[in-house]
Amino acid sequence: MYVKTITLLWILFASFTNNLSAQNMTTVKDNIHSYDTATFGSGCFWCSEAIFSLVDGVISVLPGYSGGEEPNPTYELICTGTTDYAEVVQITFDPDKVSYKKLLEIFWKTHDPTTPNRQGADVGPQYRSVIFYHNQQQKEEALFYKNELDKAGIWTKPIVTEISPFLSFYPAEAHHVNFYRNNPANAYCNFVITPKLEKFKKVFSDYLAK
Repeated sequence: MYVKTITLLWILFASFTNNLSAQNMTTVKDNIHSYDTATFGSGCFWCSEAIFSLVDGVISVLPGYSGGEEPNPTYELICTGTTDYAEVVQITFDPDKVSYKKLLEIFWKTHDPTTPNRQGADVGPQYRSVIFYHNQQQKEEALFYKNELDKAGIWTKPIVTEISPFLSFYPAEAHHVNFYRNNPANAYCNFVITPKLEKFKKVFSDYLAK
């Protein structure tokens, strides 16, 4: 099932690339060496940071909060589930090395996008599946891919991933940064993040930084 899912994802991405070409949709860059930004929420940001930090072409991954209106949110406030903020990672990447659509592929394949406001044992709107797009092209790519995945029936339930415009990002507190790397003995790291990373390394070996 896992191999079948990956094969379907590759077919969808190939179809998507052709679709963009047919519509003459091209990425406009001010500078060939410029970096781009992606903002994803896929549950606990400790796990998301650990995964995207391994990807070739990713310059930095910063855990934080996005989607709400109250300024300067804290982890304690987010955990109440009473705000519109989600735990996210802000990814700075080199589009010459890794495309946004590849990051989308990783995003959708490394969490369950069919469970509203939860990932595993993490429950609450702060753990929702969400993409905050930074420009029109990111919006169109995310909407197209979400629609194609739903039509392909890769998951038995519909995708509930929220796709919303990026408004603001607040970095998480310092002890959340590089949490997996800095806390190897933590139980959550051992039992949740490590198995996920091992699977990711096998499936996406071609995407890993050398």
